[in-house]
Amino acid sequence: MNFQLKVLLLSFVVSVILGAIIIPILRKLKVGQIERTDGPQSHLQKQGTPTMGGIIMALTMLLISGFLYWEYMKTEPDVATRMIPLVFVTLGFGLVGFVDDFKKLVLKNTEGLKPAYKMIGLLIIAVAYTLYLVKYLNIGTETYIPILKEYITLPIWLYIPFAIFVLLGTTNAVNLTDGIDGLSTSVTTIILTCLVSISIILGIKEVTLAGTILIGACLGFLIFNLHPAKVFMGDTGSLMLGGVISSIALYLKMPLLLVVIAIIPVLEALSDIIQVMYYKKTGKRVFKMAPLHHHFELSGWKENKIVVVFSLITLIACAVGLKII
Repeated sequence: MNFQLKVLLLSFVVSVILGAIIIPILRKLKVGQIERTDGPQSHLQKQGTPTMGGIIMALTMLLISGFLYWEYMKTEPDVATRMIPLVFVTLGFGLVGFVDDFKKLVLKNTEGLKPAYKMIGLLIIAVAYTLYLVKYLNIGTETYIPILKEYITLPIWLYIPFAIFVLLGTTNAVNLTDGIDGLSTSVTTIILTCLVSISIILGIKEVTLAGTILIGACLGFLIFNLHPAKVFMGDTGSLMLGGVISSIALYLKMPLLLVVIAIIPVLEALSDIIQVMYYKKTGKRVFKMAPLHHHFELSGWKENKIVVVFSLITLIACAVGLKII
């Protein structure tokens, strides 16, 4: 636990230092947020705020995991080796988001990465990671059922598409949650803390290390991301955070637990799906605006209130999740 605390603090400090260096660079390059004119009017004042801030968390992950890999290769090479795929899948999802952000914000291509290309990129990473779990790591297809508190073995033909769906679904859900200062970062940090706690209980060191690095990176980033945000994470950050949550849950054989502990991203995604489907069918809206956090914004809630309430809900959901495993 003492070593994990050191990793957390180191990641936090590195994230803060990188933030202090990178944010002025992003501002100088005029890599600013482009707000939708049909979105909440209060968001128009955020126009031009530096984005692509997920680079801060990605670089922190890369630097600290590299250092830990070097350290653990001396004492526990198996742990060091098994940590690398977790780092790669996290940075891989972030890379897809970075390409999208880069095209939109640096190259000034308003479309960014075409949706089909973005999905193909995410799909390639999801398939590669799933095959790693099944073929190389050979952890089997056991999946934990939280309420029943027992494992079931899924047939391989069902497990692979299921795992890919978890990776893609979670990544996009966290991406939708990123729409208010500090919301996605706060919610994700709590979820990650829950997953790391489970990995500590189960004694899975590589997950503990990878998760702890990201928690520290998120906390450091949050200093700049709280309202009023000095930087936004962009798709670089949101896709990366969704990737790490889902990849860790699969590694722990507990993807179904995400339905509970990641309740906010789940509701954000559902609200968006419901809104689109209902509007296409009736021409009317269920919510004032989707995803869900925008509905509460237009209902008069301040951004800080939404972040606090959604974070508290996540905290309670994680407490429930730890109770039912």
